[in-house]
Amino acid sequence: MLETKDLRFFLVVAASSSLAAAARALDVTPPAVSQRLAQIETRIGLQLVERGRGRLTLTTIGDALAQRAEIVLDEIENINEEILAHRDRISGPLHVIAPFGFGRAHVAPVLSQLVQDHPDVSLNLTLSDAPYREIASGNWDLLIHVGQLRDSSHIQRKLASNRRFLVASPAYLENWGTPAHPGDLSSHRCGVVREDLADVTMWSFSEVDGPEHSIRIHPVFASNDGGVIKSWALDDLGIIQRSEWNVAREIGQGQLVQLLPDFRLPNADIVALLSPRTLRTARVDHALKRLVDAYSSPPWNAPASNES
Repeated sequence: MLETKDLRFFLVVAASSSLAAAARALDVTPPAVSQRLAQIETRIGLQLVERGRGRLTLTTIGDALAQRAEIVLDEIENINEEILAHRDRISGPLHVIAPFGFGRAHVAPVLSQLVQDHPDVSLNLTLSDAPYREIASGNWDLLIHVGQLRDSSHIQRKLASNRRFLVASPAYLENWGTPAHPGDLSSHRCGVVREDLADVTMWSFSEVDGPEHSIRIHPVFASNDGGVIKSWALDDLGIIQRSEWNVAREIGQGQLVQLLPDFRLPNADIVALLSPRTLRTARVDHALKRLVDAYSSPPWNAPASNES
């Protein structure tokens, strides 16, 4: 009957858009995939994949097998991991999803050290402009999110506090003046990051023991990449919102100036979501602990304000 290697093979097929895509994922030829799939179907006496043109479609039994195979393989992996944990070894696949900028700067180095210390961990870091949208795939262990989180049924752990700052370059402020109130932004050049479906042109501020202010800005520059927006602000194009972790160094060095220090933007705390499939595994526990420890004294902490 079926062996674990057959289940792993079929899960790759089930997750692919075509047999050719499955062949690329398995690093074999399409005929090899077709032949092995046919051998499995012959062995169990059931058709698992609909033959025809267009996107690969599973039969009813094929879909059921894919779902059960994922559960079985996860359980086998968990058993192996528990055995290794008793021998003080961390192992197994670890798939982490994180935002492009933060993931590159602050998640990748932590995971690199983890794998150096535990070479039996098979690491996969996916960087995305909208990590939260990856939840539905189910193919992840930890998901790192920066910003306000929509309602989620997933277990989450706060990794670090993270403020959002309004910043501009000294040269821009010399040419255009320094805003003293959120209402002044209507006469300034502002830029935004369009990285998800959020309304990025509505900027909300709050005062300590004071009213909230919501300002509709009309951006004169935009990008889907936060690094680009920051570089344009450094090039004196205008005012932007960025996370503390992203601009703390430039504020400290005087390259950017924090604006409206008496008005606070909503925080964008850094949180980790845990997949219900693997939240109790040693490798996930260990990775989470590494991240918590790394951000316990955030390297990006910035002063409350920076006078120009």
